[in-house]
Amino acid sequence: MRIHSFGLSDVGKERKLNEDYFLVDPELGLYIVCDGMGGHAAGEIASSTAATAIHEHLLTRAADLASIDEGGSSERIEAVMREAVELASAKIYKMGLSEQGKKGMGTTCCTLLIRGEKGVMAHVGDSRLYMVRGQEIHQLSEDHTFLQEAVRHGIMTPEQAKQSTHKNIITRAVGPLEKVIVDTLVFDVLDGDTFLLCSDGLHGYIEDPAELTPILAVSRLDAVPAQLIELANGRGGADNITVVALRVESEAGTQAEKDEQTERATLVNAGLDTMRHIQLFEELSMAELLRVSNVCRTQEFSPEQVILNEGEASEALFLIVSGQVVVERNEHPVAILAAGSHFGEMALLSQRPRSATVKARTATNVLVLERPLFFAMLQQDSVLATKFLWRLAQSLSLRLDDFYDLQEAGSETVKTTLRFGLYPSPFNHSGGTLSGL
Repeated sequence: MRIHSFGLSDVGKERKLNEDYFLVDPELGLYIVCDGMGGHAAGEIASSTAATAIHEHLLTRAADLASIDEGGSSERIEAVMREAVELASAKIYKMGLSEQGKKGMGTTCCTLLIRGEKGVMAHVGDSRLYMVRGQEIHQLSEDHTFLQEAVRHGIMTPEQAKQSTHKNIITRAVGPLEKVIVDTLVFDVLDGDTFLLCSDGLHGYIEDPAELTPILAVSRLDAVPAQLIELANGRGGADNITVVALRVESEAGTQAEKDEQTERATLVNAGLDTMRHIQLFEELSMAELLRVSNVCRTQEFSPEQVILNEGEASEALFLIVSGQVVVERNEHPVAILAAGSHFGEMALLSQRPRSATVKARTATNVLVLERPLFFAMLQQDSVLATKFLWRLAQSLSLRLDDFYDLQEAGSETVKTTLRFGLYPSPFNHSGGTLSGL
């Protein structure tokens, strides 16, 4: 992958000191935006110290970076990124204790590492990472602010939060405490993906992130940072403004390499699209879908190949990305499932043997979500867990009601459960991401 990147920082129209800091190292594949806090020179020192410490730590981990370049497991590099931010926090904290006037100084930190075909985000605070893929923009970072936490946990609606006077309360930062919890995200990077890292001096003036899409979709990004800074200053410029824009381009040379890249992009997009349209995952944001996708494995089956056998014990949910499968009981077909369908969700909850055999009817590609990895992810993110379990409970409720209807009225009855409706999800109004705050 070849990366074109451009960064710019501006003091804004009201501040005298620029406490933002950005770092770009295309050779390493590292991009960082930090927004310092602490007053006087402390915020400026915290932001530059954090970025420099992360950069230096990653330079010492050449073996880990080489591993992901060669298609190795991304778990290690995710841990290294988390470790780098934690070390930066400890360094800033110690500086605050030993240097007069700097106690409690800190910084937000949004870091993106792109190596091989993977992107790794490490994030603390309210600086943001956006991704433009196709014609859609997605916020991959989650603001660590009082208001966003209140919205995400259902304490406030987005509308109530926008009227709140508590817009500048950061709940997590690098440096005020020796230890810090770092959000990380690993995801596939595709040819043409465009990323924007920015401080709240920009995104605080963006009511709808879709406004950024046409600006970031231009063929050349070199003028984009200045354009976005001008936009923020034109709307008030009350804070420092920092922007790093970058785009990924494939370096595939031969037709075979280009075909391989196209096939990979098709599978990645098809997998995410499948998940977005399956009821179990309808509540999830793109960042949450990427998190789930990262713990799935892809498996291909040829026609007539058995995916699972009736009576066997297994611990996986299967999502059909392409192709068709036939479901059999006692060797008799009972259903045909196509792309966009899923089966096996009960295995996530119960050790009961499989109640049917599933075979590939055509060449079929599936995502396999295994219970141990999935449960580990749910333990780390209670909101994601609740969203998924809400949908799973609704799905199982519908199946149970339909079963009772069939038992009472016979096999010829028309299923009528849906006419009663389902309670609206508690996340319809409380799970969004705040913009313009």
